[in-house]
Amino acid sequence: MNISEQVAFVTGANRGLGRQLTLELLSRGAKVYAGARNPETIDIPGVTPVKLDVTKPDEVAAAAILAKDVTLLINNAGSSTGASLLEGDVEKIQLEFDTHFFGTLSMVRAFAPIIEKNGGGSILNILSALSWFSSGTAGAYTAAKAAAWALTNDLRLNLYPRNVRVAGLHVGFMETDMTTGVDAPKSNPSDIAKIAIDGIESGSFEILADDTSRMLQGALAGGISALYPHLT
Repeated sequence: MNISEQVAFVTGANRGLGRQLTLELLSRGAKVYAGARNPETIDIPGVTPVKLDVTKPDEVAAAAILAKDVTLLINNAGSSTGASLLEGDVEKIQLEFDTHFFGTLSMVRAFAPIIEKNGGGSILNILSALSWFSSGTAGAYTAAKAAAWALTNDLRLNLYPRNVRVAGLHVGFMETDMTTGVDAPKSNPSDIAKIAIDGIESGSFEILADDTSRMLQGALAGGISALYPHLT
């Protein structure tokens, strides 16, 4: 895929990784629609801001009507409530799934036919190293990201025959607003954006953006004893 020839739609484009993905796409010559719940917060010259909350079907439908020339969809919009599965508010747990699973699915259902009609293209779902591992905290987020990984795998199989490649990006903690209170090594979102777009351009189906993701993917084969050695 030649990025300079693509028309991209990035969700959650007003900050964090979404903003860096938008800047990276622009730097490579792509046309970019930048979706955000508050489009007035998008301060990137050259993009088309779009009001979009991926949990609202009417806004997803309106975005698809507006952006009929899209060939690359990046599902980046996220939430992080910190909710525990056992003790957290059910509404917060629901929000995590509405955003990461149902929001992503809603965008794909709306835009996959558009991408196919435009001759094919790609979809990138921003997943997480926490799709594969739980620390025992913020269980709603990890469960929703794990569901999004399964979603990505299924969509990849079903959209490939329609000339739409579906990729997943796995990454650990990044220096964003969502990780302000996290005391752990963090990647620069600008670096991750470059890795993500390089992966899309090369046609990768799975993009491991950091050492944490590569380590956890390798540990999956070892089962519970490799992922959670303290359990006996």
